[in-house]
Amino acid sequence: MSEGVDLALYAGSFDPPTYGHLDLVERAARLFPRLIVAVGTNPTRSPLFSVEERLELLTHICAPFSNVSVASFGGLLVDYGKRVGARVVVRGLRVGSDFEYELQIAHANADLKPEIDTVFLPTRTTYGFISASLVREIARYGGDVSRYTPAAVCAALKQKYAPKG
Repeated sequence: MSEGVDLALYAGSFDPPTYGHLDLVERAARLFPRLIVAVGTNPTRSPLFSVEERLELLTHICAPFSNVSVASFGGLLVDYGKRVGARVVVRGLRVGSDFEYELQIAHANADLKPEIDTVFLPTRTTYGFISASLVREIARYGGDVSRYTPAAVCAALKQKYAPKG
């Protein structure tokens, strides 16, 4: 990419991680010498998986990529990026509406920390319709999500949605 870019961030809620997320991890890991997959914590949301569970799942599914590490952060992504020395934020785009939203965020991030750039990667067509919320909805009703998430995530979803009692 550009000279001096040693570290990139790929951040999200990853609730749960999907093959779409993993595709972006794989592609970003080829573009940048080091990549941090960062789980953002948002006190206004009630995620299905705890931060610790998401970190564990991501660590497991990102294990094949030697230049990828997994972490969590709170607050603004660009503040976290500055703390860890990242020069680039990687964002995935599935549909046109993603672009409008992500561009607005990229502009705000550039205003706050102009030294951190945003790189957009379009999803592969295979994963363009997959979202974590869709995966949660299918899994909630006992549907097969193995086409959308790695096996470890499928198992974790089954456990989350297993009948209690």
